[in-house]
Amino acid sequence: MTFARPALLLLLALPIIFCFLEWVLKGHPLVLPFDHGKQRNGGVWRVLVGLFNMTPSLLLAIGILIVAGPRQLAPPTEERILSNTLFCLDVSGSMSTPFGNKPSRFDGAMEALNKFVEYREGDAFGLSFFGNEVLHWVPVTKDTSAIKLAVPFINPRNRHLPYWFGGTMIGKALLGCHDKLRQVKEGDKMIVLLSDGDSSDLQGNRPVEIATTLRDTGIVVYVISITQGQVNPAVDTIAAITGGKAFTVADPRALDAVFGHIDSMQKSKFKEAGRQTMDYFRPLAIAGFALLGLQLLALLGLRYTPW
Repeated sequence: MTFARPALLLLLALPIIFCFLEWVLKGHPLVLPFDHGKQRNGGVWRVLVGLFNMTPSLLLAIGILIVAGPRQLAPPTEERILSNTLFCLDVSGSMSTPFGNKPSRFDGAMEALNKFVEYREGDAFGLSFFGNEVLHWVPVTKDTSAIKLAVPFINPRNRHLPYWFGGTMIGKALLGCHDKLRQVKEGDKMIVLLSDGDSSDLQGNRPVEIATTLRDTGIVVYVISITQGQVNPAVDTIAAITGGKAFTVADPRALDAVFGHIDSMQKSKFKEAGRQTMDYFRPLAIAGFALLGLQLLALLGLRYTPW
């Protein structure tokens, strides 16, 4: 136990002096006729009454300790290590294809990733979308409201996007996301790529080169291929090299399940945030109430008579 105002502990000398005087001072004795008789000296009563007479001094000591601000170390707390997730979303024309009970693959993807953001509360998220070019719409931030509000502006069904977002250049998109995440100094880094097509810029040894660049920066890539077929071997290679995984989904329920699986693979990490002091009045308060109860009990008659 420590104290916020330790200098006040010097006042504990007062109750110590009062307790000492209780035992050494005889007060003002009054001689009565029976004092010279053969009565017992009442040693047991002397000790018992003396102990009860010390309760006011002990209550004073408790009060001084409370005013001094008793403290103790709080239990160690854990601080969440920030995870930075950048969604890389395909907005090519094929993403407007109907998707199960959703109007389009794009709508299904946006709904699923927004759910993912909600149950990963406390992490930072960003949104980039791509076609033949890549545009970083929302920087990686804990304020994720802009991601939900982005739907009307980047939905390929609304045809607000320029023509150069009509293709699918996954390699360029991943490198663009890499440049953004490389600027993040704190926490883990992850890219979740959602696309429904093949990419013309992932030929030859290009997937290995891109994956190595991402891995060396500490970025893990998860690929969600929204298609009926198999996962593109090129993006599967990128995911595997970076420590992530590639999935293929054919309906919205499978898409939700994939995001749940990613959440289980990318578990939140914590570190000890150190221990802080907190007020510690409980034992002193209990002792004070106990002494006060004894004092009230003593006032019923366990005290020296005034004659």
